[in-house]
Amino acid sequence: MDRPSDRIDRFAKPETPRPEGLLAGPRSRLAELRSVLQILGEFIRGFRALHFVGPCVCVFGSARFKEDHPYYGVAREMGRRLAKLGFTVMPGGGPGIMEAANRGARDAGGPSVGCNIELPKEQKPNPYLDRWITFHHFYMRKVMMVKYSYAFVVMPGGLGTLDELFEALTLIQTKKILSFPVVVMERAFWDPMKEMLEKMVDEATIAREDLHLILLTDSIDEAIRHIEKHAVEQFGLRRKAPSRSKILGEPAHPARARGPFRAARR
Repeated sequence: MDRPSDRIDRFAKPETPRPEGLLAGPRSRLAELRSVLQILGEFIRGFRALHFVGPCVCVFGSARFKEDHPYYGVAREMGRRLAKLGFTVMPGGGPGIMEAANRGARDAGGPSVGCNIELPKEQKPNPYLDRWITFHHFYMRKVMMVKYSYAFVVMPGGLGTLDELFEALTLIQTKKILSFPVVVMERAFWDPMKEMLEKMVDEATIAREDLHLILLTDSIDEAIRHIEKHAVEQFGLRRKAPSRSKILGEPAHPARARGPFRAARR
């Protein structure tokens, strides 16, 4: 008899011993209902945790870069500059680039929050968070990160970073969200992606104007100017703390030195 580790499924992939329940194919109606209720509960927790964080900038990037890596330093300075501009800095809340961005926000005395995710390794809340929430489902985490953001900063990263970058670009391209600025840092790292996108234009799978959805730069100053013009000015952001309901037990905002921006319109 074959050992379980030797079995493969009909698609020639190693058999997954414990797949994500919701994604494991058709299940009993009760199991599906239970998943729906768990997802609803995750939505409610996310709304309650992040409702008062103010307009955010998401910083995406790898969890694997250590403190001594140059990319960590860039992300830390980016977090500091975003906080000084008035934004809440909201990466994924884990180590690496995420930690660096939160740390930079903390350096500037600005609000620092994170949307963490349950993973077997690499992902745990970093020590520079004022507030965080841990999600079970990736898509729930991405919904929350997009919902409260007015700009996206993309640092070098892996598959998860690519997923987050192209999720944001797809939502903007298809007008599911407004045309928020997307800044991609470190040209040398991302040049192959730029070549791929230009190939897509040549093959007519995307439009040439889609290339303008991204600012690819090595300059933090240029990135901040771009975000200030296309987020702060374009969407009329202003500093004003939103009101909270004591009846609902809504928590105070995590900001330290000054209040974050509040959207005048969206």
